[in-house]
Amino acid sequence: MAGSIIVARGLSRRYGSIVALDGVDLNIAEGTVYALLGPNGAGKTTLINLLTTLMLPHAGSAQIAGYDVVRQAAQVRRLIGVTFQELILDRDLTGRQVLDIHARLYRLSPALRRQRITELIALVQLEEAIDRQVKGYSGGMQRRLELARGLMTEPQVLFLDEPTQGLDPQNRHAIWEYLQVLKRERGLTLLLTTHYMEEAEALADVVGIIDHGRMVVEGSPAALIGELGADVVRIVGSGDTAAFLEHMRAMPYIGSITHDLEPGAIMFGVEHGTRRLAEIIAQAHRNGFTISDIEVRRPTLGEVFLKHTGVTLRS
Repeated sequence: MAGSIIVARGLSRRYGSIVALDGVDLNIAEGTVYALLGPNGAGKTTLINLLTTLMLPHAGSAQIAGYDVVRQAAQVRRLIGVTFQELILDRDLTGRQVLDIHARLYRLSPALRRQRITELIALVQLEEAIDRQVKGYSGGMQRRLELARGLMTEPQVLFLDEPTQGLDPQNRHAIWEYLQVLKRERGLTLLLTTHYMEEAEALADVVGIIDHGRMVVEGSPAALIGELGADVVRIVGSGDTAAFLEHMRAMPYIGSITHDLEPGAIMFGVEHGTRRLAEIIAQAHRNGFTISDIEVRRPTLGEVFLKHTGVTLRS
């Protein structure tokens, strides 16, 4: 499609009798940050592997910048950069050697190699450590080196599988800043998987939630959050839950209801949640449900995830 740099149609993959990916469609516009969310085993890494030519689909098709990931894999690889969930670095090399070897594999000229290494070292702020062995790097420094390596060939699309996994909040936010610069200044398209809700909210133009190998919902973070209602009212209690929920579903101010996530807990998407507290408490009392705890908060992407998958993200 015009303006789309990543397109997939009916993409499927099995591992024996297990369906890892089940007819996934994607349409990602150029210059977009797309965050793929899902529980462990939902199919996120399988989708990344298919799009980056590391694995063949059993059904469906995908194109990167118009090149088919199966029939034109070599052309696709020239256009993409990838950082993997697990760190893949030779710890006995220096950071500079890691970048130089990668550039040589892609046959960059000596002058261009030196130029790109200098630029990328500055981008990820590794000037002081670049000539030290990787074994002496912290986890955050290794992640930044992997990001620099993924950018060495100036890709049109960068795939990031859990790019900040295991990092402390300071290093995580530093990676976010680099990614925002890449999008803003270079127009790079980013497809990332993450277990961090705040990461997806901070970075993504579009979020896709995948579960059991299928794309269950897709949209901007603001739009997905907006579907829950203006506020989330969470109550914990006991009693006639079925009668209470049946009555609440008929209330015009209720946007969504999520329950059975934990014993006795119910979440309502509510317009003007604070104003409706007294009425919700009264309805619970009239329908035989005793409230032991109640809170009102703005909805988050985490609540969107709960609504569509019924589970919390887990690392």
